[in-house]
Amino acid sequence: MLADSISTLPAFLTYFAIAMSIMAAFLFVYVQVTPYREIALIREGNSAAAVSLSGTLIGFALPVANVIENSHNLVDLAIWSVIACAVQIAAYVVARLALPQIARDIPAGKLAPAIFLAALSVSVGLINAACMEY
Repeated sequence: MLADSISTLPAFLTYFAIAMSIMAAFLFVYVQVTPYREIALIREGNSAAAVSLSGTLIGFALPVANVIENSHNLVDLAIWSVIACAVQIAAYVVARLALPQIARDIPAGKLAPAIFLAALSVSVGLINAACMEY
């Protein structure tokens, strides 16, 4: 009985480890794209940076989770994760166009633009996840 329950543990561990690596790679890329240093700001207690980056991570995790649930192999996971990354970067670019001062507001700790960016990122991630078909 226990053996049947944990028979998929190797697949779980593989997908989980790769997904965490993908999340880390996305985080690295995303913080390079933004003109401010979210991690340093968060360490300093900047709530705006925490809110915006958290929304972006959730927005990225949604399509990645969808791919894991529906993928046929790890290649699918890699390909669709790159697409999800590009979509989240595009969402940030749209936010910068809509609110050009966001690059100053988030380091200044202004929550309104951070909440907008977080909501945009989560919304785009949810739609992105729903649109992924393979």
